[in-house]
Amino acid sequence: MSHRILDLIGNTPLVKATSLIDNPNITLYLKLEGHNPGGSVKDRAAYNMIKSAIDRGDINQNTKLIEATSGNTGIALAMIAGIFKLDIELVMPENSTKERVQTMRAFGAKVTLTSSDIGIEGSRDYAEDKVNKEGYVMLNQFANDDNWRAHYKTTGPEIWKDTQGKITHFVSSMGTTGTIMGTSTYLKEQSKDIQIVGVQPTDESRIPGIRKWPKEYLPKIFNPDKVDQVIEVSQEEATDMAKRLAKEEGVFSGMSSGGAVTAAVKLAKTLKSGVLVAIICDRGDRYLSSDLFK
Repeated sequence: MSHRILDLIGNTPLVKATSLIDNPNITLYLKLEGHNPGGSVKDRAAYNMIKSAIDRGDINQNTKLIEATSGNTGIALAMIAGIFKLDIELVMPENSTKERVQTMRAFGAKVTLTSSDIGIEGSRDYAEDKVNKEGYVMLNQFANDDNWRAHYKTTGPEIWKDTQGKITHFVSSMGTTGTIMGTSTYLKEQSKDIQIVGVQPTDESRIPGIRKWPKEYLPKIFNPDKVDQVIEVSQEEATDMAKRLAKEEGVFSGMSSGGAVTAAVKLAKTLKSGVLVAIICDRGDRYLSSDLFK
């Protein structure tokens, strides 16, 4: 059967962790979002944001798109914008991994690097300035309802179906918060008893893809009422778990995935039984030039 590349977004594998949980009454499943064609969970949101904007007539091939990104969303937007023949400029901190920058450029995007001293917040300010002064259009993943709706339409239903409705806890790192917002909304409609667990870094920890946002930068799509519990993980814990996932589970992923699984394992230790699902949001090859696997 032949597919367009966009038809391969979603329906990612759900695999059982075999070595991380000691309690036989608890099952931990890992949802492998690196199997999306752009290599991360962000393919879902990027496709829904671009396709919905085109369908509404908000953007067309004359539109100059711009977006601030820490990496995975940018790669997804670059891939999908290229397919729709849209021009896009992606703005990210200069300390982003080379793999990310080169992949975005390979897909045809213009990449602008801002000072690492001001992080992704500085990239967001740069993009906002171009929108206000130069007529650019921002999809704005942080405030765009099409971000979380992608997960309401796809991620949530897939998890519910693949666990035969037995899921008790959903664990997701929180960056733009689109994944956790959309998946939470869907799963809570199926059963209010399902617990939604968000993952944040401890103070002073820097974990790509997971943020504890300053109040003025908190994503507008975030609704704290849709998260039952927040578990904090350290940079060291997230790094160690990413290495364990590769060595023990054969799951090659990044640090934010390590953070999510760390939180899931911590959570499991407090439970007598349950079916947990953690998001593995991307692939480890995106981090080979970083210190993650050294």
